[in-house]
Amino acid sequence: MQWKRSNINPWSVSPGSATSTTQETPKTPVHGGDLVWAAALAGCSAEELLDFSANINPLGPPETARAAITAHLDSLKAYPDPDYQQLRQALAQMHQLPPEWIIPGNGAAELLTWVAWSLSRLEATYLVTPAFGDYWRALRAFNVKVLECPLSAVSGRWSLAWNYGYATLRDRSQTLQKGLLLNNPHNPTGRLWIREEICSILDRFALVVVDEAFMDFLPPDQEQSLIPVVRDYPHLVIVRSLTKFYSLPGLRLGYAIAHPDRLQQWRSWRDPWPVNTLAAAAGVACVGDTQFQQQTWSWLPPTRYDLLRGLGSLPGLQPFPSAANFLLVESDYPSSQLQSALLLHYQLLIRDCLSFSELGDRYFRVAVRSAADNQRLLSSLADLLS
Repeated sequence: MQWKRSNINPWSVSPGSATSTTQETPKTPVHGGDLVWAAALAGCSAEELLDFSANINPLGPPETARAAITAHLDSLKAYPDPDYQQLRQALAQMHQLPPEWIIPGNGAAELLTWVAWSLSRLEATYLVTPAFGDYWRALRAFNVKVLECPLSAVSGRWSLAWNYGYATLRDRSQTLQKGLLLNNPHNPTGRLWIREEICSILDRFALVVVDEAFMDFLPPDQEQSLIPVVRDYPHLVIVRSLTKFYSLPGLRLGYAIAHPDRLQQWRSWRDPWPVNTLAAAAGVACVGDTQFQQQTWSWLPPTRYDLLRGLGSLPGLQPFPSAANFLLVESDYPSSQLQSALLLHYQLLIRDCLSFSELGDRYFRVAVRSAADNQRLLSSLADLLS
């Protein structure tokens, strides 16, 4: 591999090498979006970085959310409504569900903690891997026995053999006392399962948890959400995020949909006010903002396709098709070194996949940003790889 900028060898760059030797070297992150760590490596301020590591909608936050936050500033002197009635009602109307089937959370991460507690009551849990790092955090916190079900890349498509693992997933006698945790669309591969695929095995588990954090990036006529069938399966839990689609990760807002008895149990255990007043107000505004939703659904497919095609034209890179707002890329070059070189020379942050043990240094992930931002990434990669 021949690098154009021969005066600096990108392969020798390691995290923290651009910082002063008197400063503490930040630990390599396990999530995307760690701009403090990236800025320390790049030797610049966080504001100077262009972040492709966090899968956040570049069109947001919506103006409706900003206006709602401003309008509720005076409410900060009072505690939030512990039942979050307005937010639950707005979500219930959007999903055509009774409000008691919905519980807001301090981001999806908080709700995954209670998911893990519920899974810990079972013999074991099947986990589709590679898996989002926060699943492992939550499952380990409650000592959940994990049975991994790895995806494999075949002919440019990620597939899951449902008969993989310690027992055949379709053998009900082997799975009745076990749980299943997966996300759809899948992170980090972008793979989308159709609703019928998952529904065909729902009755074989004691508890099924489907994380749909990226499902709202698909328009209603294309999404494969299990929300329409949740009332038919008392052992089904669906987790959603409001921060990725509406670009509000700093507010921390998500929600779960499940049988009211399970949600009431979670409420009795957790903190009384997990969602702050401004986040709740922004959530109500966002779910009613049909203009922003349509704008995102119009923007994403062509922009994602152009980025996919651009990455595929570069030597040594093989991007995978995705149903979400990010792309997983297989690389002939160590992704951690590509990440370091892009940071040091171009102030661009991509997501290496070292925290996904199944992927390692052969893959990286990039968010779909604006056309101009995506072109800057492509030009930078072309410069490095030419």
